Amino acid sequence: MVRSTNFSQQPNQKISVEESHDPPFEETYKKLFDDIRTGKASSKVKYQNLFVVEECELPLIDLDQLKGSEFEREECKTKIAKASQEWGFFQVVNHGISQDILWKMRKEQIKLFKKPFHEKMDDKKLNFSAGSYRWGTPSATCLQQLSWSEAFHVPLTDISHSSHFSSLSCTMEQFATTVSELAHKLARILSERMGYKSKYFRETCLPHTCYLRMNRYPACPISPQVFGLMPHTDSDFLTILHQDEIGGLQLVRDGKWISVKPNPEALVINIGDLFQAWSNGVYKSVEHRVVTNRSKERFSTAFFLCPSYDTEIRSCFEPSVYRRFTFREFRQQVQEDVKKFGYKVGLPRFLVSTH
Repeated sequence: MVRSTNFSQQPNQKISVEESHDPPFEETYKKLFDDIRTGKASSKVKYQNLFVVEECELPLIDLDQLKGSEFEREECKTKIAKASQEWGFFQVVNHGISQDILWKMRKEQIKLFKKPFHEKMDDKKLNFSAGSYRWGTPSATCLQQLSWSEAFHVPLTDISHSSHFSSLSCTMEQFATTVSELAHKLARILSERMGYKSKYFRETCLPHTCYLRMNRYPACPISPQVFGLMPHTDSDFLTILHQDEIGGLQLVRDGKWISVKPNPEALVINIGDLFQAWSNGVYKSVEHRVVTNRSKERFSTAFFLCPSYDTEIRSCFEPSVYRRFTFREFRQQVQEDVKKFGYKVGLPRFLVSTH
């Protein structure tokens, strides 16, 4: 069984599935690619929306200020809250995760993704939970719904309870422990700026509910006709992202798509849907996406601060913009919408005015 790895390849330039580490995108989504080849694409997208108006640098916050005087601490917390309200995204330096850990994490991640595809599909062989490895978009009915990427979704408990003491698992545990603490620190600051002091995030966002996602975006021969990751918002409280220097992350700002300039020294933080609902719309969960690159692959690692499925999400203020809902209810609604429409609807489903 063989497949072409590139539309521009000649027929004799084939590579076996057993040897390749790339997911079989073209083979699996053959009908969608045939429509492109023959010009019969069922939904011809106007690709103007892929053209970025500008490249920008996210608000940059130095967390060393939290160790300074009371004035410096308050100034830093104000910057975090302001960026969360106005951008929904910001980046932090002096975040407490050493460059050595970040470097080792990236090195181990690359080694993992360079394994043959059939090995990555074998959860037991890699000591991950069933379904940890994901790629493409199973529900895609057109190229615009296909994510040209692969990822490992790993709950923190899979890491801490692993009996497989490999360099990957040890590095993941180091990374997850430090990034988890940073996420809780930021969540606490954001809640305190709303005048709400409690152990809510510590009590609801536990190791078995939070997870890491290691991402790889292979070079895409038909870029920009497919996304690396479809436009979406995150279904969590907070996401912390470590990305490489390639770039590709884009977000909506003032109604336009802008490209985020990579900063190798910084971690990218973004507000998720649950924090927007909890803050009664004060903090913004902003739509973002990853665009593909025709010649270069891209790597990133994300940490997601998630609560247990039974956690009730409710506004810290009244009257509430959103009705109360559990995380389970939110996830189920998202899955139903993706299956029905091909994309996530998200928070608008839970507005008080719609019920």
